[in-house]
Amino acid sequence: MSLPLAYPFKTGKAIRKNLFLIAGPCVIESERLCLDIAETLAALAAREKTVIIFKASYDKANRTSRSSFRGPGIKRGLAILRKVKLQTGLPILTDIHSPQEARQAATVADILQIPAFLCRQTDLLAAAASTGKFINVKKGQFMSPRDMKYSIEKAGRRAWVTERGTFFGYNRLVVDFAGIPVLRNLGVPVVFDATHSVQLPGGGGGRSSGDRDLALPMARAAVCMGVNGLFFEIHPRPETALCDRDNTISVKEFVKNVRRLRELSEKVRQS
Repeated sequence: MSLPLAYPFKTGKAIRKNLFLIAGPCVIESERLCLDIAETLAALAAREKTVIIFKASYDKANRTSRSSFRGPGIKRGLAILRKVKLQTGLPILTDIHSPQEARQAATVADILQIPAFLCRQTDLLAAAASTGKFINVKKGQFMSPRDMKYSIEKAGRRAWVTERGTFFGYNRLVVDFAGIPVLRNLGVPVVFDATHSVQLPGGGGGRSSGDRDLALPMARAAVCMGVNGLFFEIHPRPETALCDRDNTISVKEFVKNVRRLRELSEKVRQS
């Protein structure tokens, strides 16, 4: 399945004008899984005239347990993401974990993502900025919204910032929606990570747990606070996902709610 790019993503205008979406499996499990999900997203993007960015990680370097599945690695992972991009026309987002990965990942990815635990790493942010790509900086669970301005300064003019919850004791995250206007005042696009925000870090006995039923209500709340984009981990069968299965939502659930979220965003912007 090959679909043309249905929106002016490369200009950056579309991500400020309307609600955009980032979606995909937490980690690359297989080429077939990524292509199946991406083809569904590409058709949805064309039908709804919405920016949808395909997200998947070639390596999850921050898994709770050493025995947890991390992904196929950078070489094989980028080859799969390149195929997704060529066959569907979707923009690609993937994580980097070290300065050395930035240039290589940038040969495929349109957006380089800085994981939350690494959001203060100066060399990593500078390396990502040097590629000229968009950079999605996830707010650390230990960071105040106001202090994210320093990470954004390091990441440069093409940075975005993503809210993904704040530590509230052990194995618990909460979202302070009052922080979203603070993030918006940084002058960069603000994304809400709906599925990681309902995660229970390390709460599953050697892995993270979570409550996927809360993801969509939280996403609606974030839209009402004026975010530019929403981030979802999706999977055809979330209960079998090799990473973040408890907070991942199904592809069908995501598809069913995209129009509703866009309509809500339009009403918020009009008001």
